[in-house]
Amino acid sequence: MNAKPLSLLTFAIEATEQGDRFVLDVSPSDGSGVRRYTVSGPDPDAFSALFDVLHADFGIRHPHHVERTADYPAPPWRPLITGNLHPRILTGYGDPAVLRCDDGWWLVATSNDAPDAFPILHSADLATWQPRGFVFEEGRTPAWTAAGLRVGDFWAPEIARVGDDYWLSYTARALDRTLAIGLARAAHPAGPWQDNGEPLLTGAVIDSHVHVDADGTPWLLWKKDSNSLWPRPLAALLRDNPGLIPRLFENEGDRRTAAFCAAIQPFANSRRPMERFFLMQPLIRAALANWRKVKPALEESGVADHVIENMATPIYAQPIAADGRSLLGRPTLLLANDLDWEGHLIEGPYLTRQNDRYFLFYAGNDFTSPSYGIGYAVADRLTGPYRKAPEPLLRSHPDWSAPGHASVSVGPDGEPHLFFHAFHPGTGGYNVFRALLTVGLQFDGDEVRLVP
Repeated sequence: MNAKPLSLLTFAIEATEQGDRFVLDVSPSDGSGVRRYTVSGPDPDAFSALFDVLHADFGIRHPHHVERTADYPAPPWRPLITGNLHPRILTGYGDPAVLRCDDGWWLVATSNDAPDAFPILHSADLATWQPRGFVFEEGRTPAWTAAGLRVGDFWAPEIARVGDDYWLSYTARALDRTLAIGLARAAHPAGPWQDNGEPLLTGAVIDSHVHVDADGTPWLLWKKDSNSLWPRPLAALLRDNPGLIPRLFENEGDRRTAAFCAAIQPFANSRRPMERFFLMQPLIRAALANWRKVKPALEESGVADHVIENMATPIYAQPIAADGRSLLGRPTLLLANDLDWEGHLIEGPYLTRQNDRYFLFYAGNDFTSPSYGIGYAVADRLTGPYRKAPEPLLRSHPDWSAPGHASVSVGPDGEPHLFFHAFHPGTGGYNVFRALLTVGLQFDGDEVRLVP
């Protein structure tokens, strides 16, 4: 292909739907002619296959190619569940919430669009785990949620003991396809779980966590899902202002990636939320690779305020009413992404009180990338101000990739342990299996240390 300098290369794309399949006719501006691509369905593998070919044809970023991870001494982490334990658990144990009770440890985890929402598992020793059903089995998801394969998105459940009950907060798509936070309760972690019947919080919000403070007051922590709001507007901005592309992106592959995503953005707008994410994911990865350049260049452009404002993902906290059906007062901003390693987001908050200080663990960067990791911040009061550790506490290693979304519970030694997910090396992506790992924690002043 005799391509022009990449800053000048653009694409025209015509999309035709054929049931679950769609066909893309792609015309690059170098005059090399129309190329046709068939996407076999709405699942992640179909989009991965599309970007395999686009990468070969045009050098566009493949968002599912896993970069090489840094080789350094392995953390003292310990794998707990590294394979599937039940055929109805489809994607493993992402966003794991582990709670120590009198009868052992209880685990709930993300289920994405599986028919059964939120697997429940139990262990008496952290070595052997037994599946104990689901929070919401197929056909019993709350009426306010969108459910089913390629329809539902059930993410990040968290269990807390509140008074005599257990509360479970979670993320789901409401019937209008927006992300909302729900709350259910049970007398025991095994259930049965009774949902409130309506969302506790709406408006592009995810990754809730219930923290019960020393005085017994339950607090809800959550993340504003702003990172889902900027990629398509950025693509539209680049389509209308192609001269911005070479100002934002340094290498040819990333410039082609930006040009392609700009061209396909109108079609992406017509797809369901996860397909929009799949189509924009190459642009996200390209932006992250150029993060120090992207935001300043957008600010200098003077036409990107609507994009820039969503490149921060704030984490908030707010008291919950005693009946668990509403929030009290006003939300307090705890953290936002402002460190280089965090990239375009922080998420997955988990708050624990240790030695009269509040330690807020969180994940940062792109969950499908080895750049994803776990950081923490510390404060003297629940509402802050929080002081961040400058570097992640856990990051990718050749043994395990993209550790993230942690919870804290008591280990067999009676000391606090961090429980988190990670991908097997060389893997990553939506609906890809995530394993459960743990590592011991030691709190010393403002610092957190990892111990075996």
